[in-house]
Order: sequence, then structure tokens, then C-alpha cells
Amino acid sequence: MKQAPAIALLFVAFAVPFALATTPYYEGTVSDGMCEKKHMMPGKSDAECIHECVKASSAYVLVSGSKVYSLAGKPEELAKFAGKKVHVQGQLKQDTITVNSIQ
Repeated sequence: MKQAPAIALLFVAFAVPFALATTPYYEGTVSDGMCEKKHMMPGKSDAECIHECVKASSAYVLVSGSKVYSLAGKPEELAKFAGKKVHVQGQLKQDTITVNSIQ
């Protein structure tokens, strides 16, 4: 029975890093907190509207179905995805996703 503790230790050694590596992901469209689902700047694309709203102190958000999450991440990285459908990996706390990666 001396193998049982060794086998248990081996299991924990492999299982813990795998469990820690599985970061939740969220899918939706990058927008801004002012417009969220509906952009209202005449003559501007959704992306252009989002950039203008962010310049005017709005924050980036992820619109996922009926839910809107604030995005905490590097603004210059989030700006690249304005108006696009994305896959975001990160940690959710209340209604804010701290972005680890975005594609």
C-alpha cells in the first residue's frame, strides 16, 4: 500500500496545474459603455462610434446576448477589436471581466 500516497501525489501534481490553467471564456461583441448594443452616431461605423465614445470617457464593454460586461484590460489592445465579435478569456468579478486574452 505504499504506492497509494505516491499515486495520489502524482495525481495532484498533474491535476492542479491543469485546473488552474482553465480560465473561463466569454463570447460577444466589443462595444462601449455609452452605446452598448445600439450605436447612434450618424455616418459612422460601429467601430468609429465606439472609438469616439471611448475618447469621450466611455469604457470598453463586452455585449454577450442580453448581458453587458465591463472589460478591464489594456485600452490599446481592446481598441483593435471595437465592433468585432470576440472570444475573451479572463476572470469575472461582479460584472467586470479582467481580460487575459482576446481573439
